[in-house]
Amino acid sequence: MEHTPLGLLRVKVIALAVTDLERARRFYGDTLGLPPAYEGTEHVGYLLGGVILMLKADAAVTPTAMPNPRITLDTENARQAEAGLRARGVAIADPVARYGEFDVGSFLDSEGNKLWFCSAV
Repeated sequence: MEHTPLGLLRVKVIALAVTDLERARRFYGDTLGLPPAYEGTEHVGYLLGGVILMLKADAAVTPTAMPNPRITLDTENARQAEAGLRARGVAIADPVARYGEFDVGSFLDSEGNKLWFCSAV
């Protein structure tokens, strides 16, 4: 791992706003099939590689289709990922399209958060 002057290493957690925590847990755990992530014994979200997608049920923060910064998930094949998401009943917000060297699309989670996905062509 490359050393940085401040010791910054990698993205560890991305927090996503949710309005219905149980529905979001079903979406990420059952629909997407991601393994659970824990802090101690507390279930805090789901693992995606080395990153925790943390689900935050907080009335002060609401889900959005325009998160800033935008979250993009790397996939082996974006077109196959889109087909798999559709087969699981996931709403595709932006069908996969080619952008230079990448195929890119997006979907909405159970709470209305938009997540992007891509793969190299």
